[in-house]
Amino acid sequence: MSCGLAAGVWLGAAEAPTKLVNSGLSPYAISLCMVAGVFTARWTVPTLLKGTRYVFADLKENRHLILTAILAGMLWAVANTLTVFAIRDVGLTIAFPLWNTNALVGILWGRLLFGELKGASGRNVAKVVLGALAIVLAAVMLAFSTIHDEGPHAGRAVSGILAAAGASLLWGTMYIPYRKAYISGMNPLSFVTVFTIGELGTCFALLLALDGGTRAAIFHSPETEHLLFWLFLGGFAWVIGDLFQQFATKYLGIGRAIPLSNTNQLWGLAWGALVFAELAHADRSHRLFVVAGSLVMILGALAVSTAIATEREHASTNEALQRECTRYNLDYDRVLRSYSGSGTGDRPDDNDRRAWWDYAILAVAAGVFVYLGWNAKVPPLTMDLAWLWVLAGVLVATAGVCGWGLWKATRFS
Repeated sequence: MSCGLAAGVWLGAAEAPTKLVNSGLSPYAISLCMVAGVFTARWTVPTLLKGTRYVFADLKENRHLILTAILAGMLWAVANTLTVFAIRDVGLTIAFPLWNTNALVGILWGRLLFGELKGASGRNVAKVVLGALAIVLAAVMLAFSTIHDEGPHAGRAVSGILAAAGASLLWGTMYIPYRKAYISGMNPLSFVTVFTIGELGTCFALLLALDGGTRAAIFHSPETEHLLFWLFLGGFAWVIGDLFQQFATKYLGIGRAIPLSNTNQLWGLAWGALVFAELAHADRSHRLFVVAGSLVMILGALAVSTAIATEREHASTNEALQRECTRYNLDYDRVLRSYSGSGTGDRPDDNDRRAWWDYAILAVAAGVFVYLGWNAKVPPLTMDLAWLWVLAGVLVATAGVCGWGLWKATRFS
């Protein structure tokens, strides 16, 4: 549960740099640059925490999931691009809650494909259903407030809502490969390492196909270099949040982990309203709709997350593990230890000596961020720097506390 809440904090902050869409860069360029940062971080963080020997040994044992991970990355890339369009058309404050209806999609897939909530008590089922309905109600309230807005996003509300809805559908579906990987005994750190190949390839293809090909402004504009650091930083923040989310998905299941991480809507609201003053010119009714919709969505997410799994639900999860082991001829005892976080089987652990190339990967990644930071300029956006530093401090504290707790409990297994 702490991983799910930490994911919300970091995923909420990760979308803040996409506000640069208002600086003239296309949504495709924003998404590609952000995913380039994601690619850099998703090879760096697993290397830092476990080492490449562990990661590649894990991938070798679960080679049947490599294409699945790439497909999940492709879904993520398209969804992320849609979120940039949504932010451009309806703003960060409104777009966040709309695409967070992916919790409903995740609950549906979790029940149909992995037996989640199978054997659950009537009280738990009621919590999940009522929580899901609250999320839908909140999304409707926020969409209504946007359509009737007379502010800077008026006239583009419908396209923004459709973009956010598309992102919600794709992100909710993306968790199918995640859950499948984890009940096969795969480590989240290994999964996201391959996952990022699908992300980067898809974003690059979208840019070439829909944004002018090699003539796209991102390849020729001298101002692009000054903005890359912020987009890479957003990608890095997304990786931290996503890793917390994946550990939550592994240990709680889709139906509970997604609503918990969807508290990122609260943090998205904080960044949009406090740092970027998105509600500064909104009238009172608009603000009431946004605040009420946000609170209803958070309450719905909390209702779902407090539906603690019973022994009968755990039995259905065990059935899913046995099914995967039979299908792919896996060692059930090893998969069970890996799934529960109590063991790593015969794979090299993070206590083993790091290979020299691990340090090279870390050095190159650090060098990329140092170079981009050296050439960065303050974005041409109106920001409240005091609130920016407050929220940045919350990020660091959350990662430190929850990361330490995860390491103590599972050694990032």
